[in-house]
Amino acid sequence: MSRTPSLGWRLLLISALAAMLFLGLTGLALDQAYRSSQVEAARERLQGHVYTLLAAARLEDGVLTIPGGLPEARFHQPGGGLYGRIRDGRGNPLWRSDSAVGLDWSAGAAPEPGVLFHSRLELNREPVRVLSYGLHWEEPDSDSGTFIVDVAETRLEGQRQLGAFRQTLWGWLGVAAAAMLLTQALLQRWGLAPLRRAVRELQEVRRGRQERLRDRYPRELLPLTESINRLLRAERRRRQAVQHGLADLAHGLKTPLAVLRSALDAVADTEVQQQAREQIERMDASVRYQLARAGRSQERMGQQTPIRPVAERLLRTVPALRQPLPELVLECPDELCFPGPEEELLELLGNLVENAARYCRGRIHVTVAMEGDETGLRLEVADDGPGIPAACRDRVLLRGERADERQPGNGIGLAIVRDLAEAYGGRLTIDEGPLQGTRITLGIPLPA
Repeated sequence: MSRTPSLGWRLLLISALAAMLFLGLTGLALDQAYRSSQVEAARERLQGHVYTLLAAARLEDGVLTIPGGLPEARFHQPGGGLYGRIRDGRGNPLWRSDSAVGLDWSAGAAPEPGVLFHSRLELNREPVRVLSYGLHWEEPDSDSGTFIVDVAETRLEGQRQLGAFRQTLWGWLGVAAAAMLLTQALLQRWGLAPLRRAVRELQEVRRGRQERLRDRYPRELLPLTESINRLLRAERRRRQAVQHGLADLAHGLKTPLAVLRSALDAVADTEVQQQAREQIERMDASVRYQLARAGRSQERMGQQTPIRPVAERLLRTVPALRQPLPELVLECPDELCFPGPEEELLELLGNLVENAARYCRGRIHVTVAMEGDETGLRLEVADDGPGIPAACRDRVLLRGERADERQPGNGIGLAIVRDLAEAYGGRLTIDEGPLQGTRITLGIPLPA
């Protein structure tokens, strides 16, 4: 059976998704902003380099050239990443910077005078960003002409800067996401602590270690905890009322049945007397069976009974049931407790011990232990009697059924034990025990 995620995991998952969405969008926005600023800065640099070339240019015999050196050293370094050239109006090259010598630089765009044109291309497989500027140059008493100034700058440095920025950006955003999730987890743990405390206290109530939930809870949880406490009080009052009503009913029926038994002694007809006695015994057994079943619930909140004192008390009653006295062995750790009231533990063990005392030859062993996984109790009552045949083991658990009609009894003891065990969510099994007789085992789960 699949388990639904806890409230804490749900909140943490939602927080993680929200953090990833928020930080992801933030990272994308910052990345786009950085790229836009990088492109804008590159365009401004190219425009500045164009103005640098124009400041150094001279028109001689209708040809625009740069006779001297340039303040930007990269124009003079081959492969320096900054290239410049001047073309005439038809696109024929008139001048190239030292850094552009040997480059396969195609004609490119030819913008009109006064127009700046940005483009991208590759120079010898190196990606560059190009700014082309068209102009009409005139000088007094000299020639004039239309020219194009091209400046190209490598994009590799910008790409390296963008890669370094992205690595730093996403690294810090990852650290921020981890810090946000850790903070959210700590806040959720602190915020959900009252709910976990309420669950622990409910478990303590089920184990019988406290009777109610305490009042130290936030305002939002007070209606819930107060409702649970009211429910616990109502359950205890209802149980007490049922127990008192059952006791009154049992007391009210005891006397009429005793009077009927006494009145039968005056009946002369023994056959009628026997039939009447059988009907009275059936009535008495039916009443005790129904009283034993009534008022039981699956949950017995806040009730625990030490098992060893009850078992010792029951074994002390065996001499009244069986003579000569059989060998009695009790194996039960002192700390084991039954998850219910003493009356129901007496009913469970009492019926089993009474059956064992009635049918044993000379030995009775009572064993109480924890289950292997420590989630339940195991109660065993074994005797060295003739045993119950495998074919009869299911039948003897039915009300009024007995495997041995020669022994006195009503045939309801094991039925009561079975019903009570099922009320606890447990099980009853019958097999051949270590004493070569009957072993009846009760498995009772403990509250989680």
